[in-house]
Amino acid sequence: MAQTARVKLTSVSLPKLDSVCGEIMGIGRKTGVRIKGPTPLPVKRLHVATRKSPCGNGTETYEKWEMRMHRRVIDINADDKVIRQLMRLRIPDDVYIELLLT
Repeated sequence: MAQTARVKLTSVSLPKLDSVCGEIMGIGRKTGVRIKGPTPLPVKRLHVATRKSPCGNGTETYEKWEMRMHRRVIDINADDKVIRQLMRLRIPDDVYIELLLT
């Protein structure tokens, strides 16, 4: 019986995220299951502003830092064989994956 698997991918590095999405899409094409995605979700941005002067005296100058979290969602009509292949997939350390079966 085929289930629907929703794969949520999150990463700071966009090229690594796209390579993992490509590998998942390749698994889906090889097995012939129906795939929706990868659907890009809005980018989360973390902003941090710090004072340049360590003692707090002087002019008020700030350094601004930003970290972007890129996210993708892929829906797969998966059977046991496809889910096993997804579990064996090599994923880089900075790419976070969440697999939900419905």
